[in-house]
Amino acid sequence: MDNHSGIKGRRLFVFFLLFLFAGALRANADDLMARAQALFKPIPASPPALANNPVTPEKLKLGRMLYFEPRLSDSALISCNTCHNLGMGGADFQETSTGHGWKRGPRNAPTVFNAVFNIAQFWDGRASTLMEQAKGPVQASVEMNNTPGKVVRTLKSMPRYVELFKKSFPGEADPVTFNNMARAIEVFEATLLTPDSRFDRYLKGDSNSLSPYEKEGLSLFMGKGCANCHGGINMGGTGYYTFGLVERPPAEIMVGDVGRYKVTKTKSDEYAFKAPSLRNIELTPPYFHSGKVWSLKHAVAIMGSAQLGIKLNDAETDRIAAFLKTTTGVQPRVEYPILPAPAATTPRPEL
Repeated sequence: MDNHSGIKGRRLFVFFLLFLFAGALRANADDLMARAQALFKPIPASPPALANNPVTPEKLKLGRMLYFEPRLSDSALISCNTCHNLGMGGADFQETSTGHGWKRGPRNAPTVFNAVFNIAQFWDGRASTLMEQAKGPVQASVEMNNTPGKVVRTLKSMPRYVELFKKSFPGEADPVTFNNMARAIEVFEATLLTPDSRFDRYLKGDSNSLSPYEKEGLSLFMGKGCANCHGGINMGGTGYYTFGLVERPPAEIMVGDVGRYKVTKTKSDEYAFKAPSLRNIELTPPYFHSGKVWSLKHAVAIMGSAQLGIKLNDAETDRIAAFLKTTTGVQPRVEYPILPAPAATTPRPEL
């Protein structure tokens, strides 16, 4: 009888220890989720309102067509989708994009997905809105190499576009303008969201959406300080930071680019870049403004030394990279539009 009672007591003690251990695990899991929820927000299913650019079905339709319209370029070969391919994570799988006359741009093309949540556009933030951004590549000699005047002549030459601009910008005496082209593209680009990633589901309370290994990566990402620059809805895109804050990366990665200094001419902005979004990061190699790093794990290691002054070991970089892959959301499904037929007055391609 005494022996039986002793065995029963030991079992109860073991069960009690297991109960405490399980409780500790739950508490740690709850703490990790709470910390993540304080630093990040899920991608919403619908885009935010745009300043001074109301969204209408007509404008959205026109913007989608213009996004895929190669005749906005001087060669009639390059569209927005060329460098921001909607089937490839909103990027182009190039170190730097190939533009007019096979010229190469100076910087890697950032993803257009979720870009509406960025504080500004381009690596150096020289465009404050998606509308302003849409104007830049059209006029850049290394990209679409066109002019506002020729763009307007091209669009006005096709009656279907004239009709769509009138419906999109009612009440305007002359709605086919370069600015309205950019406004329509902005409306479309703002819809290019990638919600419902596994990480988003975790942020909404689904602890099982991440594996224990990926949670370790999330814990490292927050604990090491990565989230200081890559937090918020878009996990980046909200500030400018010196690349090489602690340790300057190799010259072949920097490629002599002085970053935001080109825009502001302010000494403190030398080598500063807008922190890129880390959403869908597994879909958008190569990495950094130069596009010189193709491995996500290598990019994580470089950021550890360059920005945080720490050497991440292989186990840590593996876990952080595994976590980052959980940010891949549902990709936009966009039907390729049928574009208007050219007219006799439509400008011919200039190659």
